Parts: sequence; C-alpha cells; structure tokens
Amino acid sequence: MTTIRMERLAKSYGDQPVLHELSLEVRAGELLTLLGASGSGKTTLLRILAGLERADTGRVVFGDTVVQDGAACLAPQKRGLGMVFQNYALWPHLDVLGNLALALREQGLPRADIAQRVDEALQTVGLAGLQRRAIHQLSGGQQQRVALARALVARPRVLLMDEPLSNLDAGLREQLRDEIRALQQRLGITTVFVTHDQTEALAMSDRIALLHQGRLVELGSPEQVYTRPQSPYAAHFLGKANVLDGHAEAEGWARVGQMRLRLAAPSGSGAVQILIRPEALSWAQGQVDNVVDCSIAQVHMLGPLREYTVQADSLGCSMVLLEPSSLPPHNGSARVHLPPQALRAWSDGDAAQPPSYNTARAAS
Repeated sequence: MTTIRMERLAKSYGDQPVLHELSLEVRAGELLTLLGASGSGKTTLLRILAGLERADTGRVVFGDTVVQDGAACLAPQKRGLGMVFQNYALWPHLDVLGNLALALREQGLPRADIAQRVDEALQTVGLAGLQRRAIHQLSGGQQQRVALARALVARPRVLLMDEPLSNLDAGLREQLRDEIRALQQRLGITTVFVTHDQTEALAMSDRIALLHQGRLVELGSPEQVYTRPQSPYAAHFLGKANVLDGHAEAEGWARVGQMRLRLAAPSGSGAVQILIRPEALSWAQGQVDNVVDCSIAQVHMLGPLREYTVQADSLGCSMVLLEPSSLPPHNGSARVHLPPQALRAWSDGDAAQPPSYNTARAAS
C-alpha cells in the first residue's frame, strides 16, 4: 500500500490563486475525500496528483517516489495510478473488452495475460461476461463500473476518482457508493475521492479534507468533522446547523437573546456564535438546563425523518429540529432542549473566516 504526500502545493491560473501552499498526507490504504464547493481547488489538486496539471511550487510523493517537484514532473502513465473521471471517459467505438485492454496493450502484455486481467477486473466490479458488450448498450451504472474496472485493470497503487457518481440518479448513486467503498476496503488501495456532496463524503471516507478557496480548513474522520467542526464554515458545509448569535458571560455560560445557555466547554469572552445540529435538539422532558419555549412554525415530512422549524422568541431566532417520523407529530407550542454537550461555540473573530489547516489544530 502507498502513501501520498502533498507538500506546500501552490497553483495559480494567471493572477488567480487556486491552491495556497497546501500540505496533506493520504495514509496507505485509506479512502480520503477532497470535499469542497465549486472553485475550492479540489479538482485541481486531484489533477496535480494525476499528472494532468503541474503545480507552480511544491512536491508530490507517492510512497518513496517523487512524482513532482520543482525540477521534474513524472508523466501520468508512469505514476502507477488509476483514475475514474466524472464523465467516465469511455471510448464509444470500443466494446468493454477494448476499453479495458487498451492500456494493457500499450504496456506490451501478452494477449492471454490481458484477457485474464480483464476477466478479473470485470469480476471484481460485478460485470463478468460483458466483455463484448458495446458501451452504448450499458446502463449508467454499468458504464460507471466499466470505468472503475478500467482504472483497476492495470493494478495501480493509487486510485483517483473525480466525482464519479454525480451523473447517476439518487438511488443508483447510493448503491454504487456502497459498492465502491466495499471494493476499496477489500483491495486496500490508497484512494483519493473528489466530491462536493457532503453526504457522499460522510458515508464513504476514512477521512475528509475540506477545502475552501484553495486552503485545507478541516481534516478528520467523518465523525470528527461532523460533530466537532473547527469553524462555522465547516459546520454549515457538512450538514444543516442552527447557529445562534450570543455573548459569552461567566465560564461555561453565554447569553442568547433573553436567555442564558449553559455550554459544555469554555467559549472565551465577548461575542460568540453557537452551533447545534438539528438532530441534537429534542423535546424537553422534565427540569433540565437550556429549555426554550417555542412555537412550531413549519413541519416537513422527509421520509424517515420529520423536520420542524420552531420559533424561539426568547432566543430571537428560529431553529430546525429533526426527529424520527415514526414518532407522533407535534403541533402548536413545545419546549425544546438544547443539550449543553451538543453546543459548540466560537468567538466572532474565530468564526469570521475558516482557519487554514496549516495553523488550525486537528479535529479531536
């Protein structure tokens, strides 16, 4: 298994910076997701790893091999990688066998070895027996599997995937997401997966690297980056979040509107932003801290969940609460509990801009 090290990579197009001296390591055998909005630099970073782009400065190392530095840039075909593109990039005039065998023929492998490798790759992705099927005769899910098989047939040490599920409908996307993750774990291949879909990232990844304007602003396991984000930007990007504007008072307390809320951790002093996830809110039972009287403004059925928008006049804001739709619905007014351990606070200065991961502490 191969590690990937990216060291102080910078890239600009004209006078527009895309990456700002970004450093990141992908552990051997893990699936690391590069997550971010359009323009965050994630696809540019992936293309630098693939050798399709060259960084202005910095270094990329696969295992013990420097594939790019200031002096040299190793060609893509010499990096020992497989890549799955967003549009699959399959040759329409070739059948499945032809698409998979093309790179192997260029390597000069004997015909028998090519046939064996193609059979193995198709078996791996669940397409055994479709060697002679034309590309236009395949469904979207089958084409995605062919693209994955083509990336695996050369037995790469690194797998790069650029939003490979974005062209599929929701049901098929979820099915193939799980299949790719299971296959990656079984093969133990070091994988970098690019997506803008936070649900996809949370479901598939060993770790998530969140990019914002060419900087790494969050790095950790899905649980870490979701439950303990390092900035309000990360909290909003990685799911729904209720953010309350308040003022820190005594240690472990903050005033929001007309109420004092207990916090599980110190929040500094002065103006603060306080985050709580919708699923962490609950209907109050008995006498506990941080109970707010609310009126229910809206209710939406979301399949397994029911989403409530509640108005909390004492806090001066509305909040979103999620609960299983199997429970009886609430109407009218309600008392809502904000558990102290679920509240995460930032001072206004820390909240204004997501930190660069070069200076921010790791999620812990």
